[in-house]
Amino acid sequence: MTAETLFRQYYARLCHYAFQFTGDAEQARDIAQEAFVGYLARQDEVSVHPDAIRNFLYTSVRHACLNVLRHHKVVEKFVQEQTAAAPVDAGAMQAIIRTEVLAAVHEALQSLPEECGRIVRMGYIDGLKNQQIARQLNISINTVKTQKRRGLQLLRLRLPPETYLLLLYLLTRD
Repeated sequence: MTAETLFRQYYARLCHYAFQFTGDAEQARDIAQEAFVGYLARQDEVSVHPDAIRNFLYTSVRHACLNVLRHHKVVEKFVQEQTAAAPVDAGAMQAIIRTEVLAAVHEALQSLPEECGRIVRMGYIDGLKNQQIARQLNISINTVKTQKRRGLQLLRLRLPPETYLLLLYLLTRD
């Protein structure tokens, strides 16, 4: 039996058979075609008896369909795991962003005048209140406020706009 005769005789049947497994007509056609390609590659190993050829083709389609279904299950499981892990990933991403912003801020703080940098660090990084800073440095509260304001203005000039905005976001969250 020629390959063309086999194709005409079994292609539609194999497509229908594969469709029953997959529910996808295009995928069923691909699977049926692959069964013929597989047969042609191994026809020396398959008996020339029509029943043996038919059994080979149907078995090939069945195995391919089961592999597709297994693959769909694996993909579905992966998507579910990723969806379930998303909150953890969001928290990790936020921690990464915070770390990167703080590293950039630390570098920018190094470039501030010494007293200004110290006050900004104490107020925004260490979380001390203006009165605590004034008391520790033995300066007025107004000086602390002025230096903090000046420090933020200098940071705004030294940091990329998106990093500065993230810094402000982080400062308002804490």
